[in-house]
Amino acid sequence: MARSGLEVRFRPAAADDADVAVPLIYSSGPTAFDYVFTTRDGGDAQAFLRHCFIDGAGEFGWRNHWVGVVDGRVVAVGAGFGADTKWPFTLAAARQIVGHYGMRRALGVIARGLRVESVIRPPDGDMHYLAHLGVLPELRGQGVGRELIDQLIGLARDAGRRRVALDVAVSNPRAEALYRRTGFKVVGERKSRLANERGRVPDHRRMERVID
Repeated sequence: MARSGLEVRFRPAAADDADVAVPLIYSSGPTAFDYVFTTRDGGDAQAFLRHCFIDGAGEFGWRNHWVGVVDGRVVAVGAGFGADTKWPFTLAAARQIVGHYGMRRALGVIARGLRVESVIRPPDGDMHYLAHLGVLPELRGQGVGRELIDQLIGLARDAGRRRVALDVAVSNPRAEALYRRTGFKVVGERKSRLANERGRVPDHRRMERVID
């Protein structure tokens, strides 16, 4: 139970959670998402994330996410995955990008996505990586985010993982403070020079926690 007294129940996400889940996923890194997925001719990052979420496959698909529910309402979303997802996620992303943007625009999107991986590195080795953590704005600061992290770490433990990692933008000290309170420590920082007229990718700190 969240410290506010809210009873949060967690379940695997479903395609029909898209209306709430997609804006929350986007809120976990809006400027980076805009840098990669918003295009000069009006392509919209949230529209692409919705396409992927409903499709179900890959990093942004509903199958890769869990949601927190209060009184039947989705209030939080997050994902956790390991390095073994690299090729399935890569193939799904390529298919989704081409399907959504068409081949001409897809090449630019893919190139920008690869550049972002120099700042926000995908998981490697035995790492279990947490991503796309989002809570409804009106419920932030009430313990829901902590419960979400505890849920995802519990799933990592069940999967036999012992090292959990995430990345946080240096421009988001509130999130970093939450992660510190849940046992994460900063292990490195990557500078970013990635920017275009649609978004700027901020510097990011990698944080890790050993599961006991």
